[in-house]
Amino acid sequence: MGFEFQWPWMALLLILPFVVMYLWPRNDPEQADTLAGRQETLLHPALADLQQSFTSYRPRVSASGRIHGLLLTLLWLLLTLTLMRPQWLEPYTETRAEGYDLMLAVDASHSMEALDFTVSDVQVTRMAVLKGVLSKFIANRTGDRIGLIIFGSQAYTIAPMTYDLDAVRQQLVDVVPNIAGQGTAMGDAIGLGVKKLRDRPEGSRVLILVADGDNTAGSIPPLDAARLAALSGIRIYSIGVGSTLDSVQIIENGRLVVRDDLGLDEKILRTIAGITNGAYFRATDTRALEEIYKRIDELEKTRAESRTVMIPHPLYPWTLGLGLVALLALGMFPDGRARIAGGGRSA
Repeated sequence: MGFEFQWPWMALLLILPFVVMYLWPRNDPEQADTLAGRQETLLHPALADLQQSFTSYRPRVSASGRIHGLLLTLLWLLLTLTLMRPQWLEPYTETRAEGYDLMLAVDASHSMEALDFTVSDVQVTRMAVLKGVLSKFIANRTGDRIGLIIFGSQAYTIAPMTYDLDAVRQQLVDVVPNIAGQGTAMGDAIGLGVKKLRDRPEGSRVLILVADGDNTAGSIPPLDAARLAALSGIRIYSIGVGSTLDSVQIIENGRLVVRDDLGLDEKILRTIAGITNGAYFRATDTRALEEIYKRIDELEKTRAESRTVMIPHPLYPWTLGLGLVALLALGMFPDGRARIAGGGRSA
């Protein structure tokens, strides 16, 4: 814990009253004497009684003037302290368990609508299966930082590296096929993943590439992107999604059609994994996907990460409140004289 001022340079305002007092024009002594002489010639039928009356109240005026001056000084001091923004700093230590820095790169092209998975004897799309498996995978990654990239004709980061796993899962739920175009910019997705992971600690950088087709779009060749990942110490675990059937059913323009050109390019996926010292998996059914993520759980983890931040608690409302009290108290001493209730006179 600690105490500090957010704007300590505002303390320079403390000398402002002294500067004003020094620069304020003063009365001419000769003029004051002249005025005093004129006062001596003032005629009054009971001058002695009048003088005695003012003399009797002189101690009260002197005390009121001192209180008035103290209140002014206190008010200026409190307002200056308020402007300096005092705050109490409370340390907060955030500790992360051993884990990974995982970036998920998911193919969101048109072919993810292929119906070559079966769940409870019902045909489902590749995207639906991936969402279910990835959602469970993310939910079990306590202590990991996870990000999400989708790619079609282009690659996009829809969830940056974060410990907020619920936010990543929600972003995954909103992903639909063709959201990033109908192509497959696999090389661009790898390059974007490298950009997000290269600043993380070595040994924990993992890119999970989920694709169901070859590279058909983008500006970066997949193998060049894989070499860049290897230079940055990033391991790529590639997952080929799709069945081994020669033809698969897919929904196109609202109709169910059969296509025979949605096979996997396993060679390039294996090569990408090999360049980065990762591994390639073939996901032929839902159970195989779950086994893949169990194997990833057995990979190396980084050491715990701990950091301490100071949480500020502002204290200026207290000094401002005391300043308002001092300002109200000044109302009891207008012009340095105490206000007396009852007789309507001021000392």
